[in-house]
Amino acid sequence: MALPVDHKANIIDGKIIAQTIRSEIASEVSSLVEKYGKAPGLAVVIVGNRKDSQSYVNMKRKACAEVGIISIDIDLPEEVPEAELIAKVHELNADPSVHGILVQLPLPKHINEEKVLTEISIEKDVDGFHPLNIGKLAMKDRNPLFLPCTPKGCIELLKRSGITIKGKRAVVVGRSNIVGLPVSLLLLKEDATVTIVHSRTADPQSIICEADIVIAAAGQAMMIKGSWIKPGAAVIDVGTNAVDDSSRKSGYRLVGDVDFAEACKVAGWVTPVPGGVGPMTVAMLLKNTLDGAKRVICQ
Repeated sequence: MALPVDHKANIIDGKIIAQTIRSEIASEVSSLVEKYGKAPGLAVVIVGNRKDSQSYVNMKRKACAEVGIISIDIDLPEEVPEAELIAKVHELNADPSVHGILVQLPLPKHINEEKVLTEISIEKDVDGFHPLNIGKLAMKDRNPLFLPCTPKGCIELLKRSGITIKGKRAVVVGRSNIVGLPVSLLLLKEDATVTIVHSRTADPQSIICEADIVIAAAGQAMMIKGSWIKPGAAVIDVGTNAVDDSSRKSGYRLVGDVDFAEACKVAGWVTPVPGGVGPMTVAMLLKNTLDGAKRVICQ
């Protein structure tokens, strides 16, 4: 399929779509409060003071306030013992006003992340990382209580942009537990034919160029070139990589795993970085918290 020389892809604006979802959530939250006198509660646990984690957490707390979700802030020191963090998680599991628990990753080296995440009650696992939630996602005709936020956001971007997933060839670049693996399982649930490309894949270009849908989550700056993309394909770029840029005050700029400028000339749809998947991740976290609260409050 030859594209006109001046072809420009449709830009999928994650900010606008996320804003729509946030207003849908806000109206559901206010009707919960009106009907039952209870608002959803999200506990956000942060250990230590990593700059990037602090800014993510502040963004999440601000987003909660915007839609009427109560944010319960737990800030623990860098040197907190693992047992103390787990005890805190147990305390939140038992607290009926908490409907979602989020432990901001990465955790300090002396703490076993897997151990901590497994302790979060499956009913409050709004990140969707509990092995039981991921296990159910992997099985046919089973539904996890929560879907991981970024993968769920990717699917939502496709659907709200009117892109058909059923019967399409989808290629996921990357196989992380947080994005690559769960998003490939979600695409399967939506009846796509899915291939996963990873660091050990021989000739990834030949596989990616056959995809109707590309989800890039490899963490490699601008790895996917325009020539790798099938004309008209939908490209969802999950990558957030800092590259040096002396013209910026910060000294760097953020780019995705896809060469955006080149992709725009070939793809049918493409998400920008920043402003594509990022805002959706936070919107899906709010949605998961609302869903968790509805299961408890509306019984």
